[in-house]
Amino acid sequence: MKIKTFSIGGVHPEENKLTHDAVTQVAALPKQAIFPLGQHIGAPAKPVVVKGDKVKVGTMIAEAGGFVSAPIYSSVSGTVFKIDTAIDATGYRKPVIIINVEGDEWEESIDRSDKLELVKDHPELTPEEIVNRIKTAGVVGMGGACFPTFIKLCPPPTVKAECVIINAVECEPYITADFRLMMEHADEILVGLELLMKGAKVTKGYIGIETNKMPAIELLTKKCAEVFGTSEYSVEVVPLKQRYPQGGEKQLVDAVINRQVPAPPAIPVNVGAIVQNVGTAFAVYEACMKNKPLFERYTTVTGKKLANPGNFLVRMGTPMKDLIEACGGMPEGDNKLLAGGPMMGKALTSTEVPICKGTNSVTIISGEEAFRKEPNPCIRCAKCVSACPMGLEPYLLAKLAAVQNWERAEHEEVVSCIECGSCQFTCPAHRPLLDNIRQAKATVMGIIRARAAAAQKK
Repeated sequence: MKIKTFSIGGVHPEENKLTHDAVTQVAALPKQAIFPLGQHIGAPAKPVVVKGDKVKVGTMIAEAGGFVSAPIYSSVSGTVFKIDTAIDATGYRKPVIIINVEGDEWEESIDRSDKLELVKDHPELTPEEIVNRIKTAGVVGMGGACFPTFIKLCPPPTVKAECVIINAVECEPYITADFRLMMEHADEILVGLELLMKGAKVTKGYIGIETNKMPAIELLTKKCAEVFGTSEYSVEVVPLKQRYPQGGEKQLVDAVINRQVPAPPAIPVNVGAIVQNVGTAFAVYEACMKNKPLFERYTTVTGKKLANPGNFLVRMGTPMKDLIEACGGMPEGDNKLLAGGPMMGKALTSTEVPICKGTNSVTIISGEEAFRKEPNPCIRCAKCVSACPMGLEPYLLAKLAAVQNWERAEHEEVVSCIECGSCQFTCPAHRPLLDNIRQAKATVMGIIRARAAAAQKK
């Protein structure tokens, strides 16, 4: 078995896959569901309900706010309590729709049967219809980026898609939601992949999986041979070396098809690849075959001191505190709560933050684990340079941020940083490299946008 990986940088944090063998549980319904209007990259969704409206599971409650946007559907049935603001994963108060839960009544148009639907049995699913159903269902990237999926399937005419790559890497420590999804819904995932290939008008597909998930590699390899053996589509399961951040789009493209995506604004389709998360493939299946909008997802709830960590199928809008209680409650002592894993997850200020489209994990890190050591002067060891998967010089970018030299930071390609944290993880001097680089990246991107807007006015 040939094992591939990306060409430069990367680290190998302790895996801590505590929930690897934990079969997915269906999370209990919340008493009140909170739906942020900005659960995707792009313009926030616009409410189409008002206080007092009755909704069912699958009722649209907010429409797309622009081309790069996605609608939001209720995951519960009940009454709209209010349209307000609440703290989300960013730590800021953002517009939300709050619904009081009353029962569990679903929209009749959703197919709730377990029957596996196949693409060959649905000739009405043309590429255009597939894209339309994905768009209508509000499907976005489920790995955390939350980019509206339909846009990826409609690349500009200047580029040509050649393949779809399913990101089943899950290289972030602690998280196992994607692994459990593959083990429990492999058939639906492969139909979802076929839909994505048909929608993108390509016949070649890949599924990249790290070798710490051998049961998933074996299962999907077997099923691919059965499903695609005599098909017009060709799908290959690609075993990948355990290496972080292999789940990054550019790193995955490099590892799977040995093509390097240029610096921004280039994206994977510029080298022929459309990358979709394995959870997205499952959501695409449900959207196209079951008429089911995106309103629930697979999420890991984990931590070394958590009494009963597990994997859950959870309705979006469910406060994280409900899931934490289902796992035995918040451990005693000081804890750090993360939306996501320890490398790229966002630290939260409240357990009231709801599960959203991109929440693949709720991770609780104990105080001693999360404690940052005192930073020391840079010793010029260049470990951060060796670890950077984008070939950048993190020590330099961090210094440029500290002295606010934004012009030089742009020249040194700070916008290429994927914020994986490999530099900060490997720094023996405990420098806050990523913190500074994030500041520089955000500032430089703002300067670039302002420059572009000014150029348009001329």
